[in-house]
Amino acid sequence: MNTGVDIVDVNKVKLEARRDKVVYSEDWQWWDWVAPDQESITDALKELTGAFPDMQYWLNKIPEVESNYLSVRFINGTEPVIFGSLLYAIKNEKADKRKDNQMFFYVDRHNLVTLNMDNNTRDIMNTDERSQMLQKCSEAKDGMFVLFRAVLHYYHVGMDHFEMNLRDLERKMESRNARTLMDQILAARFELLYWSNLFIPYSELMAAAHEAYLDEIKDNRFFQQLQHRVERMERLFSHYEKEIDTLISIDNAISGVRGNEIMKTLTIVTAVFIPATAAGAIWGMNFENLPFIDNPWGVVLVLVLIIISMISMYVWLMMKGWTGDLLKVKSSQSSVEGKQSSGATEKRKT
Repeated sequence: MNTGVDIVDVNKVKLEARRDKVVYSEDWQWWDWVAPDQESITDALKELTGAFPDMQYWLNKIPEVESNYLSVRFINGTEPVIFGSLLYAIKNEKADKRKDNQMFFYVDRHNLVTLNMDNNTRDIMNTDERSQMLQKCSEAKDGMFVLFRAVLHYYHVGMDHFEMNLRDLERKMESRNARTLMDQILAARFELLYWSNLFIPYSELMAAAHEAYLDEIKDNRFFQQLQHRVERMERLFSHYEKEIDTLISIDNAISGVRGNEIMKTLTIVTAVFIPATAAGAIWGMNFENLPFIDNPWGVVLVLVLIIISMISMYVWLMMKGWTGDLLKVKSSQSSVEGKQSSGATEKRKT
């Protein structure tokens, strides 16, 4: 039953103090408790300690844990229990702003205890689909698998939003690789790192389940469903990491090519203007007997010699093939764009 009505804001997630006991079968039950402030947490821990003496070690860890935590213990040396905390981000739609929450959980054979689960996840677990799944669970651990599978929904929504931004970034890079794109690529990399770090406890949970239940979960339907969803997320993370690494490699390659073209252009310009520089240095000397300095046509002759020397220098560089495609890039791009536009026109006509 609900025994609290206070509403407070904890970690940007609105939590309402409550004490719920949900029974889905005669074999197990779910204790869904919320303690939004320090005082209510203290009261909840006292009540839980009185109701479940075997949980005392877990309850003592709750005030100390501020990050993900997972432990596997064996009551009386045989009965497995799994307890810990889970940090996750709540995100229902692509446009939603994610909200962080920390949930504590404990599961033995007959009891599933959650502390400070968010209201949105609670609403998901109360839907007909999830309720029917929970009713088919024979033990509390099955309910835990169903719950954690539901929380993974937020990760999929986060990845959908991430993929939408990544595709937009790829289109920008394809059309025009601006300098600011690297900052956007790095921002996407940190976004993926954020979700990947949140996902680490799931990999640890799968290993902990194998440690606790051994062959019991080999043919467990709910565990297999969670495992397949976890594998889906792992493949998504791996794929997006490769995509971002590819974008970084492309940006580095384009930057390298641009840098080489710039240096080549500056080298050619410097080489072409060497005759003018040399002539300016010679005729700029403070001597009286310089060639053609007293003749009225001397300036014209020197200018003609400089121009001829510069043209000869450029022709020589071009004959050597050292100018590359610097002067052909624009025309080549124009021809390619012309072919693409004509091709698109022909398609529209057909």
